[in-house]
Amino acid sequence: MPITPSASGDAWFLETPNTLYVIGLSELGVPDQRYWGPRLPASDWPQIVRKMRSRSLHSHGSRPSEVEEEVLPSGGSRWGVSSLDIVLDGGDRAPELGFTTAHIERSDSESHLALTLLDSKGMLAVTLHYRVREGSDVIERWTELSLDATAAGGARVHRLDSANWFIDDQDDYRYSSVNGYWAGETRLERGTLPTGELNFTSRTGLTSHGANPWIMLDDGTATEERGLVRTIALGWSGTWRLSTQRRAEGGVSVSGGFGHDGVVLTLAPGGALSTPASFGLLSTEGFGGASRSWHAFARESIRPSGDELNPVLYNSWEATEFDVTEEGQRALAEIAAGLGVELFVVDDGWFSTRTNDRSGLGDWAPNPERFPHGLHALREHITGLGMKFGLWVEPEMVNPDSALYREHPEWVLHFAGRRRAERRNQLVLNFARPDVRAWAAAWLDELVRENRLDFLKWDMNRPFTQAGWPGAADEQDSLWVEHTRGVYDIMAGLRAAHPRLRIEACAGGGGRIDLGMLANADQFWTSDNTDAIDRQPIQHGFSQIYPAIAMTNWVTDSPNPLTFREVPLEYRFHVAMTGILGIGGNLANWSEEERADAARLIEQYKGIREVVQLGEQYRIGGEPGAERSAVQYVHGDRVVVFCFEPRRTLDRGPRQLRLPGLDPRADYRVLDTGAVHSGSYLANRGLAFHEREHVIEATGSLRFSHRDFISSITELVRLG
Repeated sequence: MPITPSASGDAWFLETPNTLYVIGLSELGVPDQRYWGPRLPASDWPQIVRKMRSRSLHSHGSRPSEVEEEVLPSGGSRWGVSSLDIVLDGGDRAPELGFTTAHIERSDSESHLALTLLDSKGMLAVTLHYRVREGSDVIERWTELSLDATAAGGARVHRLDSANWFIDDQDDYRYSSVNGYWAGETRLERGTLPTGELNFTSRTGLTSHGANPWIMLDDGTATEERGLVRTIALGWSGTWRLSTQRRAEGGVSVSGGFGHDGVVLTLAPGGALSTPASFGLLSTEGFGGASRSWHAFARESIRPSGDELNPVLYNSWEATEFDVTEEGQRALAEIAAGLGVELFVVDDGWFSTRTNDRSGLGDWAPNPERFPHGLHALREHITGLGMKFGLWVEPEMVNPDSALYREHPEWVLHFAGRRRAERRNQLVLNFARPDVRAWAAAWLDELVRENRLDFLKWDMNRPFTQAGWPGAADEQDSLWVEHTRGVYDIMAGLRAAHPRLRIEACAGGGGRIDLGMLANADQFWTSDNTDAIDRQPIQHGFSQIYPAIAMTNWVTDSPNPLTFREVPLEYRFHVAMTGILGIGGNLANWSEEERADAARLIEQYKGIREVVQLGEQYRIGGEPGAERSAVQYVHGDRVVVFCFEPRRTLDRGPRQLRLPGLDPRADYRVLDTGAVHSGSYLANRGLAFHEREHVIEATGSLRFSHRDFISSITELVRLG
């Protein structure tokens, strides 16, 4: 979509299919946001550019600078959240930025605007970048900081956010975000945005289980399918922060980027620093419409493998844990292949002395006793069964009991003379160091090349502690940024050298889920919790901005190894089939009946996989995992609806499941009954959602059930 400058050159209009973003210049020559809302005709643009005089009065004299400025440097009449906090030579931390140049680049697929600002002293330049892509309402922003080569003493950067976003005055402000913990990630939370500041952050060195770098804002009236919703999301997998500031006099700003409080980056004379991307999206179709726009953007513009479908995978971890042998993996592979699995992944325990979690990390060669023929023989066996082959790795970690650590104890995060705190019996390798990056890139390339790997599960099972870098002096805080960039660089190098390789990002479950990682990995391990009931709210929160094509789900044993809950096999499969289907149970212990059911359900999934992974998603009904709920996917002429009732309830009778997202003028056939209904009927009247067993039926017949954990899949096809 186009980016258009005004005739006078002091305003810029960023158009997307459904929205308009307008930037103007203040009286001081500072870019500020004039409008971010539904698209308007060009005839209205001049009125948008005219900035209305403030209605507020201040007894202190002049009014504080507006928070709608595109960059908010510290100092001056600004007392809120700064998006740029920099200390220049002599302790000067109040840069006075003014616009100098604008540059626009256009192609068939995107447009890019760069606005350059210069400090009044002439040594510091700030460039604000904007990108809009054809067919998407997402606006991408990032900031670049550069210091003149003649600047004395360099600079210290306490905060450099990717972007500052402004939401104009409205009746109220409600935020939506996700929070959680290990095995309970991405739990959706909504609440009134308080006046003042509200911060979301991770200080762990990775995205974290506790929070995720995005926020949605509405006026408190938006629903799943109606209302105006804005989303701001960061594309970053290290420490991060998002700061909201709600003014008592009206208006909200959201500013965020990499790093966290206390992290100070140095900028040498002639140096430059660029932020990760901040993405903004406005939807007038409620939370569901926002999610569908994010999903399409992720598939089309972020995910490396685009809309390539994911295979059904098997992972051996819950079957064997550390008891990994060639013979045992062969046996599991034979069963998995018989079920229709397409990718076999050997998890932790295949290398070095790794018979438990106390040793071996860092020594990435097959255990010669467990794999006397190396991995080649196992790979040939697996591919001979018609499956692809993958391995688990944890490149950023090392056990103190390893040859690597004994040779290079200086490679881990630490402070000289201080205790090195172990978590899970391991330490974190410093991927900010060039020598560590080179070592990791070399062994990973060799591992993939020699074993012709199709898939890597890249794990990271602990956060940063003692995040020091002896020898880096005042620049050691850079590891908080450069470690993550090192991970990105190595993943990108692997993909370039091995185009068919696919990567799954894992961090003790869902501790590294974000748009920055999705630009380097094809999918996420959503959570270590594979309990189907617990997974429903986790997957619900995940789906707020991340697509089903990136959400890996496993069917594991019952009782669940973590929660000990017993859930029927079909329910477990149906929950897992709403994303990337994986199997993680001990297949050797499954009965013949269970294997036959699994094979049938895997075959069914393959038939609807394209609809699930590429379709538009609609979330329907009550609280997932606690109440009746449904997840619907629409792709082309096909519709797939997953229905869940985890607990038997007594109420007044059947409920109607209304199906959104259909063409009201078209007819649809329900494949299991043959009934035909219009899209309007299905959206307004719906299909029966029965009180005991919510099989969708158009016949009106009622089948009673006296059990919990009822689930079903219904397929519809558009006629004509």
